[in-house]
Amino acid sequence: MTTLTEFFTALMRYDFLQSALLTAVMVGIMSGIIGSFIILRGMSLMGDAISHAVLPGVAIAYMLGINILIGASLFGVLAALLIGFVATHSKVKADTSIGVVFSAFYALGFILIAMAESTTNLHHILFGNILAVSNRDIITTAIVFAIVIMFVVAFYKELLITSFDPTFARTYGLNTQLIHYALMLVLTFVTVSALQTVGIILVVAMLITPAATAFLWTDHLGKMLVLAAGVGAVSSLVGMYLSFTLNWASGPAIVLVAALLFALSFLFSPKQSVLPMRRVRRSQP
Repeated sequence: MTTLTEFFTALMRYDFLQSALLTAVMVGIMSGIIGSFIILRGMSLMGDAISHAVLPGVAIAYMLGINILIGASLFGVLAALLIGFVATHSKVKADTSIGVVFSAFYALGFILIAMAESTTNLHHILFGNILAVSNRDIITTAIVFAIVIMFVVAFYKELLITSFDPTFARTYGLNTQLIHYALMLVLTFVTVSALQTVGIILVVAMLITPAATAFLWTDHLGKMLVLAAGVGAVSSLVGMYLSFTLNWASGPAIVLVAALLFALSFLFSPKQSVLPMRRVRRSQP
C-alpha cells in the first residue's frame, strides 16, 4: 500500500494529480455548503432530480461543442420550473412530479448521448473521471466555487429565513419563489462542476452526505455550513488518496469516505448520541 509520503511525493511531481485534488476539494466544499440548504429545506429528492435532469443539457452541449455548464444549467432550471408547474397545477404531490420530470429528462439524456455516439463520455458523465480534469474544467469549477460563496454570503439571511420558516419569510416580504429558483440554479452549477469528479450517479451523495453529517453535530446554520464544507473537503482528500493508493475509482472512493464520516457521526455525535444513549440505558436499574 502506498504510504502518505509517496502520495504527497507524487502530488508534488504530477500536475494532473494536483489538478484532480484541487478540483475534488473545491467540489467537496461547495457541495457541502449547498447541500446544507437542500436538506434543511427537505429537498433531498429535488437535489437528486436536478443532478439527473442536467444530462440532456450535457449531451446537447457536447454535440454543439459548447461549455457543458451552459446546456446543463438551462436544463436544470427547466426541470425545476417544470416540477414546480406540475406540482402547482395538478393533483399529484410534489414528490410525484419530481419523479416524473427527472426520469423523463434522464431518459432523454441517455437517448441524446446515444445519438452523439459517445459511450466513453457517457461513462465519464455517469461515474466521473477526476484524473482527466483539464485546465478548462478547473477554471469552470473555480468560477462555480466563487459563485457559491458569493451567493451564500450575499443572501445568507434570506436563505436562513426561507429554509426554516417560509411562511414568515413571505410575511416579511421575501420573494420565496425567486430565492428557491436562485438556489436551484446554483445547485445546477454545483451539479455540473461535480460531474468530472463523482459523476451524475454519485453527485447527489456529495450534496447530501457531508451536509447530513454536519447536521448531526450542530443546530447552528453557520457552523453547519463550515462543518459540511470541511467534511466535503476531507472526503475528497482522503478519497483521492485511497483512489491513488488502491486504484479505486475516485468518485466512489470519495463518496465512501463521506459515508464513513456520516456513520461515525451517527454513532458518536452529541446530537445523535446513539452509543451514549445505549450506555445510559444499560446503566439504568
